[in-house]
Amino acid sequence: MENFIASIAACALLAGTLLTARPISGPLVADQKRDTMLNGEWFLQPVLASDTAAGKYPSIKFDVAKGHFTGHTGCNRMSGAFKRTDSTLIFDERIQVTEMACPGYNETAFLKTLLNTNRIKRDGSVLILMFDQTELSRWTRKPYKAPLSKGT
Repeated sequence: MENFIASIAACALLAGTLLTARPISGPLVADQKRDTMLNGEWFLQPVLASDTAAGKYPSIKFDVAKGHFTGHTGCNRMSGAFKRTDSTLIFDERIQVTEMACPGYNETAFLKTLLNTNRIKRDGSVLILMFDQTELSRWTRKPYKAPLSKGT
């Protein structure tokens, strides 16, 4: 009988240890959900004609695990680093950009918008880059398609 009670006590101790060990994986699950929220490629939803003045649509691809991004400004390729928590997103000011000229496109304004970003939020499938409570830009997983004009 003593062996039986000792076996039950050992099982209870082992079960308690396993249950105690489980919460360690909790943050990993949260990190994985956060990664899928931001990880991957996003495309700018243009608001002004100047957003696509160079004839290309800006995109950004986040690698959350590495804290690195690549993308396209609408004129040049870009890459750099970022830091993120649950609702914050800060781009490192040393964004590397190729040097192709694109007359009529204000790439400086686009990059400044990225550098002003300090928060993110989601609205359904849309990623919103923000400065405090001000919305700076909206991004979707699919490239923007301009509506067909009625004359074509």
